[in-house]
Amino acid sequence: MFKSLPRRGRALMALTLTTAMAAFGLAVASQTPAQAAVPTNQWFTVTSAHSGLALDIQDASAEPGAILTQWNPTGAENQQFRFVDVGGGYYKIQARHSNLVLEVFEWNAEDGATIAQWTDLGGTNQQWSVEEHSDGTYSFINRFSGKALDLWEWSTTAGSRISQYTYNGLAVQRWRLSEVGADQGLSNPIRENGADPWLEYWDGHYYMSTTTWDSTVIMRRATTLEGLKTASDTVVWDDSGVSDRCCSHWAPEFHRIDGTWYLMYTSGFSQTDLDGQKLRVLRSTGDTPMGPYEFMGTPMPERWNIDGTYLELNGQLYLLWSEWVGADQSIWISRMSNPWTVTGTKTVIARPSHSWETVGSRVNEAPAVLQHDGDTFVTFSASSCNTPDYKLGLLTYTGGDPLSASSWSKHGQPVFQQGGGVYGPAHNGFFTSPDGTEHWLVYHGNTSPDHGCGSTRQTRVQPFTFNSDGTPNFGSPVPSGVTLPPPSGE
Repeated sequence: MFKSLPRRGRALMALTLTTAMAAFGLAVASQTPAQAAVPTNQWFTVTSAHSGLALDIQDASAEPGAILTQWNPTGAENQQFRFVDVGGGYYKIQARHSNLVLEVFEWNAEDGATIAQWTDLGGTNQQWSVEEHSDGTYSFINRFSGKALDLWEWSTTAGSRISQYTYNGLAVQRWRLSEVGADQGLSNPIRENGADPWLEYWDGHYYMSTTTWDSTVIMRRATTLEGLKTASDTVVWDDSGVSDRCCSHWAPEFHRIDGTWYLMYTSGFSQTDLDGQKLRVLRSTGDTPMGPYEFMGTPMPERWNIDGTYLELNGQLYLLWSEWVGADQSIWISRMSNPWTVTGTKTVIARPSHSWETVGSRVNEAPAVLQHDGDTFVTFSASSCNTPDYKLGLLTYTGGDPLSASSWSKHGQPVFQQGGGVYGPAHNGFFTSPDGTEHWLVYHGNTSPDHGCGSTRQTRVQPFTFNSDGTPNFGSPVPSGVTLPPPSGE
C-alpha cells in the first residue's frame, strides 16, 4: 500500500504513525538512534525489511560513483558488504566486488540524496553508525548528514535506488544482515520452465535466455550462476502484432560476432500450427546481450528451418540449422555473407542413421558449436524430445570444405544421455568460467520419463572436460540438488 508514495505524503504518514503509536503507548523510534556494534570480519548480504530485495551496486560496476540500488537477491559479490570499524562507533561499508565504500554522494545533506560507492577517502560522508532494532533489523545513519539509509519512495521494484532520509525507524530504513557462507555452492536446476537454454558469460555477468513459446524473447543476467535462479526476466524483443513471426518463439541464441551481439531465434505465424517456423536474426545496438535490439531479417524465408547457430571457421561465417529431408529432421549448413544473410549452397551434413537417433522420431536438431585447441565439434540433439531418450550426438570436423558431409565424422554413440534422475538431457550450449579456465555445458532436462517437450523442462548446467583424443567428455547429468563448485573466477 505504500509503494511509490510521494515524499510529502510519506512524511505526513510517518508523523501520523508516530502520533498514533504514542497515543496507544507504543514505542516510537528515536530520531537520534543509539549506536550498536556489528561484526567486522564477515561479509553480509543486506536486504530491505520492506521489499525483501538486496542492496546492490548497479550493474556490478567497479567504478567510483556507481549508485546503490535494490535488486533480487543473487548472492553475487556486488551484493556483498562488510563493515570496517573506523572508531567512535562508526563504520565504513565496503562493497566486496569493487573494494569501494558507500558514501552520501557529493556531500549532499538533503533528504533523497544518492548513495554511491567511492574510493575510500576517510570522509564522514563515508562513515555510518548502526542502530539495531528489537526485531533483529538494522538502520544505518550517515555521520556527515545524520540521515538514514533509506529505500526511496517505498519501492518494491528491482532497480530502485537507495537514498538517505531523515531517520524515522520505519520499514524502509530497516535492513536485515545475512552472513555470506564460505561455501557458495551451485546446484541444479538453474531455471524451471527453461527449455532450449543459451548461456554466455560476458564482462562480469552471466546472461541466459530460454524458450518462451509466446511472442517474446527474454533475457536474465546475474554475476553468479546461482544468481540466475532468482534474476528477473527482461523482455528484449517482442513480435506481437507481426503476423508472420508473432508466435511460438523458441531456441534463442546470442553470439558476439566482430564485436557485435546478434540474437537468433525461431518463430512462426501460429501458436498451434508450427509449419511456419523460421529463423530470425536481431542485432544489438548496445554492448551487452540485453540489447536494445533491431530486427535484421529472416535468413531463409522460403523454407521451414529451426534451431539456428553460427559457426566461424577459417575466417568464414556459416549458419547451421535443422530442417527436414524426407522423413529425417537433419543438420544443414550454409555460408553467410553477414550474420543475417545466407549465400550459396545449402547442404546436409548429418541425418539420423543410428538407432539411438530415431526413438519416437527420426531427429537431428539443435546444433551447437564447440571449438577447443584447434578442433571443431558440433553437438546435436537426437531422437524425439517427447521421449526420455532425447540425447546429444557429436560431429567432428575432419578438414576440407565444411559444406561437404564428408568433412564431418559422426560419433557412433551418444555423448550425453539420461541418467542421475534427469531424462531427455539435450538442446545444449557451451560457455566458459569467468577466468576462462573451465568449460561448462548448459542444457535442458526433465525429472520424469513421462515428461515431454513442454514447460516441465529445466535449465541445467555442469562442467565438462576433454578426453586424451581431444573430444569432449560431458559425463552424465548431475542429479538435482547436488552441490557443484561455482565456475572458477566467480
